Amino acid sequence: MMMKQVFTRALNLFVVSGFVLASSTQAADLSISFMGGLKGGLGFRGGLLAKGFAKGFPFGVEISGGYAQQDPGNAAGARRVFINDATNGTPEQSGRVWDLRMDILYDLEVLREADVHAYGGIRYSMFTGNFVYIGGNEDFDVLTNQWGIGAGVRSQFSMSQRLGLVISAGLDYYFDAGMKGHDTTYEPDGDDVNPRQGYAFKDADAAINQPKLQPVVMIGINYAL
Repeated sequence: MMMKQVFTRALNLFVVSGFVLASSTQAADLSISFMGGLKGGLGFRGGLLAKGFAKGFPFGVEISGGYAQQDPGNAAGARRVFINDATNGTPEQSGRVWDLRMDILYDLEVLREADVHAYGGIRYSMFTGNFVYIGGNEDFDVLTNQWGIGAGVRSQFSMSQRLGLVISAGLDYYFDAGMKGHDTTYEPDGDDVNPRQGYAFKDADAAINQPKLQPVVMIGINYAL
């Protein structure tokens, strides 16, 4: 219950922050960004950045969302943990992650030719791993939604009055969360639903490649509104 309350408050923070950014057009410099790169796999991200709230104030706020491909894990292990010990069928698998991010940026003031900011904040990840066993009559998803934290450095180089080249590199860490597949759910605290006999969260965690510690490297453009 305590964890659910924390999650709800963090989600409310995302919403409130969005309203703050939307209402800050008169008080701050707003820009939008579109970036592509690596986050577990190939992905892209779009965001809204507000900074310059007051003269000399070094902080900014960015809210963004993105999508990335993800290796979903071990197909044979996923089948054992979430369905049964059968081995028939040719496995095919795919994975994807949608995420939301909110970061506080701090102006490092280290380069004249670029705006360089350190950033850090919270993340919310929605992972889906799909496993198909052709000829084995099995096709199921494993789902997990996780909260996380991250930090890194973002550099922007001017290309024109409104357009900039953005390069970002950082590291995200996601906390363990329940994994649901077929009719089974494994929870980190052991409060499982319909677990397969002899298996627990640690086995699901070993079979499924949900986000954990992930480098994030992106490059793209930023447009000042």
